[in-house]
Amino acid sequence: MRAVLNYCTGGIERQVKAGAVVVTEGGTTGHLYVLMQGKLEVLKGEMVVATVTEPGAVLGEMSVLLDQPHTATVRACTDAVIYEFEDAASFLKQEPGVALLIAQMLAQRLNVANTYLADLKRQYAGHGTHLAMVGEVLQSMINLPPVEVSPGSDLQSDPRM
Repeated sequence: MRAVLNYCTGGIERQVKAGAVVVTEGGTTGHLYVLMQGKLEVLKGEMVVATVTEPGAVLGEMSVLLDQPHTATVRACTDAVIYEFEDAASFLKQEPGVALLIAQMLAQRLNVANTYLADLKRQYAGHGTHLAMVGEVLQSMINLPPVEVSPGSDLQSDPRM
């Protein structure tokens, strides 16, 4: 994603102190963020699901592209520098190269998720547990219109079952 750095003009460079929240889960900003330097963590609820250290990493893209609230919180682990585009939708229309880079990144994430889910399906096929539903999840990722997703866990049972 370092190629995104070539497009970091027309926005605002921000210094972020360690511990500061950049994006709040459930909030809406319409902003797109690019990590210039430092380390950020991505949280779903209180669970850290990823750390981001790669300059050029894009944050807030799902919220912008889906025109929905942010799906996770992003917090600085260290002092960091981010680049912020306040009107991200307009920026992406004006810079289709960035939109393509983001589409490639999202396709790669989807490929990893599909590969992981396919492996789970293979491992748990016929076990009768909730993990046996993975095939349905994969199919729904292809066929369903956009819906609000609220995945469960072993600690919280799926209310549809």
